[in-house]
Amino acid sequence: MAVELNHTIVHSRDKRESAEFFTELLGLEIAGESGPFFAVELSNGVTLDFATIPADKISPQHYAFLVSEEEFDAAYARIRARGIEHYADPGRTQPNAINHNDGGRGVYFLDPSGHYMELLTVPYGGWPA
Repeated sequence: MAVELNHTIVHSRDKRESAEFFTELLGLEIAGESGPFFAVELSNGVTLDFATIPADKISPQHYAFLVSEEEFDAAYARIRARGIEHYADPGRTQPNAINHNDGGRGVYFLDPSGHYMELLTVPYGGWPA
């Protein structure tokens, strides 16, 4: 069996708020609530399990999501419509813009708990030849 990522826990100030932010932005659904988690399943079967923890215990993490051009268009329209601060770069020096790295498009923004989120349409280094 090949090694695959199955799930990861995303620490949140409010698990429902963070899961809903994510699902609404990307057009996904909450797969279910199990114990202390709200699970969101991605197309490759990996789940993000959002859990509420005290805000002072949250260490911001980076989550990057490879999306189609259509998914990017829809998510970016939602980002702009909601007035979410976003940037073309991870250092947040290019506000209200996207990048065109590796021949695709990308954008960076924060989720409600301060995690660094990234959407990109082409993986780093481009698609394999």
